[in-house]
Amino acid sequence: MNQELIRQQLLFAGLSEKDVDWLAQMAETITVPKGAVLMEEGTPGDAIFLVLDGEFEVTKRAGNTEIVIAIRGVGEMFGEMSVLENRPRTASVHARVDSLLFKVSKQVFEELVMTRPAATLSILRTVMNRLRNTEQMIRQNEKMASLGTLSAGLAHELNNPAAAARRSSAQLRDALAEWQSLTITLGALGLDARQNERVTALRDEMTRRVSAPPQIAPLARSDRESEMQTWLEDRAIEDAWDIAPVLVAFGWDANDLEKLRAEFSAPQFAIVARWLCVGCNIYALLAEVNMGAERISEIVKAVKSYAFLDQAPIQQVDIHEGLENTLVILRSKLKQGVTVTRAYATDLPHIEAYGSELNQVWTNILDNAIDAMQGAGEIKIKTFRKDEKCIVVEITDNGPGIPPEIQSRIFDPFFTTKAPGVGTGLGLNITYNIIQKHRGQIRIASMPGETTFHIELPIQLSA
Repeated sequence: MNQELIRQQLLFAGLSEKDVDWLAQMAETITVPKGAVLMEEGTPGDAIFLVLDGEFEVTKRAGNTEIVIAIRGVGEMFGEMSVLENRPRTASVHARVDSLLFKVSKQVFEELVMTRPAATLSILRTVMNRLRNTEQMIRQNEKMASLGTLSAGLAHELNNPAAAARRSSAQLRDALAEWQSLTITLGALGLDARQNERVTALRDEMTRRVSAPPQIAPLARSDRESEMQTWLEDRAIEDAWDIAPVLVAFGWDANDLEKLRAEFSAPQFAIVARWLCVGCNIYALLAEVNMGAERISEIVKAVKSYAFLDQAPIQQVDIHEGLENTLVILRSKLKQGVTVTRAYATDLPHIEAYGSELNQVWTNILDNAIDAMQGAGEIKIKTFRKDEKCIVVEITDNGPGIPPEIQSRIFDPFFTTKAPGVGTGLGLNITYNIIQKHRGQIRIASMPGETTFHIELPIQLSA
């Protein structure tokens, strides 16, 4: 019975009758209940498994989630990669239903591969197929994980100006209602032509002062507010505690108000002082709403440019703009304590490139640098023209550095120094492949306190 099951498996289609009999005798038949973990990512590979009955789910950690990369059913094999490479398991496997397996120990499997050429060829084909499928799945997940990181950063960046604008607009509604009421009261006080002209001039002066408020040291500001409040209270102005800080913030002092008071009666001046305070608040709130809208517009513009939306795959790319847009995207992570120093060449030409893919390169390198420095340190970005055909971008961080013994492997697929579940090991491999696609070069130089990625790109991709 076991021999017949083995013959039905594609993997062993080339085995002779003698080899099939040998394998049937050497393999162990095991049962696995539904939900049981058969293999766990990171554990030693000591056997391969052939599904005789049932179904298994293969998962891999990517970020903080478990990604299903395959479902293995009857006639399929798994576990061979870690046995062949003599490395820990790269994925976990658990039974979806009660299942029956052939378990082939590492020793038996190695003997099969070394002594049965037909089996070796079949296994090689299966391994290559498996590797391609797994890499494709993980690459797609890497893109989605990067998108999730960017989305979280963008949500944080957009939320701040949006919240400020929302808060200012709510305060603006109340301030406008009060200002309208005060304006009506002023009109009922019977102001003469000269006083009306003065009120109009005050409105213009408010606009000017709000657009360029004075820079006052905290201690000096406190003294001026106290002086202003006392002056207002001495003249029986209500809410002096509320009016004084606003007027001081926009450069009015007691001398200015004394001159203004000379142009109005006491009842009129009391209304004018409050009207002036509320008006300044309104113009300041309008400036805050405008600032929030401009900030949101800046972020949206950066994202659109970062992704090169509505543009051809290859275009003339401004390297500096791409780097700056990437820094905008990563701003929420940089704010933790990372300083960015720029040394941009003024004569750097635009280059032919796949714009959005190059931005992915900058994102991967900068994001890794931030992680390496644990969110606090300095990143230096330098650009220059190497010659008539090539430009150079260098990104340096002052993190702990990359150990010499692993520097040659950092661009390998699935190689990562991060903890299990934190990195997929494809970020720098994708970066390397993108640079190769652009016919460029990427090198690394690292020591404790200084790691530099040196990227060379041709100016003309089609040349």
